[in-house]
Amino acid sequence: MSKPFYVRYEVPDGLDQEALDLLRMAASANPRAARKGTNETTKAIERGTAKLVYIALDVDPPEVVAHLPLLAEEKKIPYVYVKSRKELGEALGLKVAAASCALTDAGDQVTRLDRIADRIKEILGY
Repeated sequence: MSKPFYVRYEVPDGLDQEALDLLRMAASANPRAARKGTNETTKAIERGTAKLVYIALDVDPPEVVAHLPLLAEEKKIPYVYVKSRKELGEALGLKVAAASCALTDAGDQVTRLDRIADRIKEILGY
């Protein structure tokens, strides 16, 4: 499968899983820690409340999430690509798939969030 056109960087090995583990832990501790779905993710980015944005690579049509990397870069918010919508939905504790989400509160995982965000910011150059 070729990369979707909205992919702006190659995710280093293991970074996506580390980010999903962070999301899983934060969402299980506090169900309101993440904004689920593309509309809510877009709002969180625009409002500046998003700490880390997750974007699935298997979204069809890809135009649904294509604006998220550009918007996140404009606001200097780190974002990470995950392999599948199903995997993202499971990490959020949902029974359905999710195209994207925004982590807004890491709870007691702030140090871990900062480490992941710093790695992504280094890749993105901000």
